Amino acid sequence: MTTIPPRYNRTAVLLHWLIAVMILGTLALGLTMVDLPLSPNKLKLYSWHKWAGMTVFALVIVRVIWRLTHQAPALPSSMGPLSRLLAHAGHWTLYALMVAIPLSGWLMSSAQGFSVVWFGVLPIPDLVPASPAWGERLASVHTLLNDALLVVLAGHIGAALYHYLVKKDGVMARMVPFLKQP
Repeated sequence: MTTIPPRYNRTAVLLHWLIAVMILGTLALGLTMVDLPLSPNKLKLYSWHKWAGMTVFALVIVRVIWRLTHQAPALPSSMGPLSRLLAHAGHWTLYALMVAIPLSGWLMSSAQGFSVVWFGVLPIPDLVPASPAWGERLASVHTLLNDALLVVLAGHIGAALYHYLVKKDGVMARMVPFLKQP
C-alpha cells in the first residue's frame, strides 16, 4: 500500500513554478507583441514567444507524465464533494489548456506559413499545410484558449488564496515550499 504524501515532491513543485512563470511571461509577451507595428523587433518577439510556447509545451508534457505516475497529496477531509470535484476539474482543465494553447499556436504558425524554429536552431515540423483561412481560424482558437486560461488561472489562484487566507487548511502549503503545513 502506498502512502499519500503530505505535499507535492520537489520535481512537481519545480515544474509547477517554472511552468507558471513561463506561462505568465509568454502571455505578457503575446499580449505585447500583437499590437506592435511590423518591424524586426516584432518578428524577434514572435520568435521568442514561439520558443517559450514550445518550451512550455515540452515541460507540460513532462509535468503531465509526472502527475500520472506520482500520487498527488490528498485534499483536506474538510473539503466537500463539490469542492473536490471543482479542484480536480480545475487542475485537469489547466493541464488541457496548457497542452492545447501551444499546440494551437504551432498549428496557427504552420497554417500561416511560418515555421517554428526552436531557439532559432531546431526546426519543428509544420503540422498542417499553409492556408491563410485556417491560419485566421486557428488564431481565433489560440486567442479563445488563452482567454479561457486567464479565467481558469484566476480561479486557481483565487482558490489557493482562499485556502491559505480563509480556510487555513494547508492546501497551498502542498505546492509552496516555504509554507508550513497546519
